[in-house]
Amino acid sequence: MMPVAIVPAEKMHADELEIDDALVRRLLVQQFPEWSELALRRIEPAGTDNAIFRLGDDLSLRLSRREGPTEPGGKEFDWLPRLAPLLPLEIPVPVAQGRPTDEYPWFWDIYRWVEGETVPIEEMDAIAAARDLAAFVAALQSVDPVGAPSGRGIPLAKRDKEIRYWLARFDGDHAVTAEWERALAVPPWDGRPVWHHGDLDVRNWLVRDGRISGVIDWGAMGVGDPACDVMVAWKLHSTAARDAFREALPTDDATWERARGWVLSQAVAALAYYTPENNPILCHEAESWLELVLSDREETPGTASSISGDERPGGARPLRSPL
Repeated sequence: MMPVAIVPAEKMHADELEIDDALVRRLLVQQFPEWSELALRRIEPAGTDNAIFRLGDDLSLRLSRREGPTEPGGKEFDWLPRLAPLLPLEIPVPVAQGRPTDEYPWFWDIYRWVEGETVPIEEMDAIAAARDLAAFVAALQSVDPVGAPSGRGIPLAKRDKEIRYWLARFDGDHAVTAEWERALAVPPWDGRPVWHHGDLDVRNWLVRDGRISGVIDWGAMGVGDPACDVMVAWKLHSTAARDAFREALPTDDATWERARGWVLSQAVAALAYYTPENNPILCHEAESWLELVLSDREETPGTASSISGDERPGGARPLRSPL
């Protein structure tokens, strides 16, 4: 994976740990000497919570910069190897896990490298991307949820306190609060919990030959409300691509409206927390998401409040930092 080289001018988080090549090399020498002489290269732009390095040709390292794991293993180690053969796009598969040391306080992960580049949506065929993502989400939703961990897809009502906090610090359109309240009024998901990735931003798509070929960063994965993956429809930067996603992945009205609430809440949190200096890519993305959400309401006024209890989705086809 070869993300675009945009480096923030300042830290994203006041409490983040500085992780440089020398530290990572020392960890490898201590714990994985068989890989310690392989070429090491940091991948930019950095994620919101993790530092990523390419190790040789075939491996990648992921180290939390803040609030990292204090216990070994984890859902990605348990589930990504099982999900990989069931999905139409490549995903990273873990191969080893490093231990905390006096220099680095958390467990850290080694994965198989997934080829591809992160590409701005404006440089992609957004309609093709919408269809690729819809096929991926549909395949993930079809995986048996029995025994799976809970994921990001919680009821919107459980996010309300956090989002009110960010709304109070959000310097933007006052209509956003009304849109959040409309989303809260939509009936919650009452169907079987559904598998979801939970973080399908463009930063986590890998592209080869102009098409999405892989999906990375599975820290929010699990089962719950499918709306938290359906929200990617608004992350495609156009009404045409949004509609192409829904055409490829038929979605009941209540789930669609909750997905609008999800993407609105993420946009508000990102714009209230990050700055163009410390996270330029995410700030640009969040502005685009919010613009599309608000223009969407202008197209279909009153939709969220018009959904009744008779349209609840239970019988429908399953579909740290603020993000």
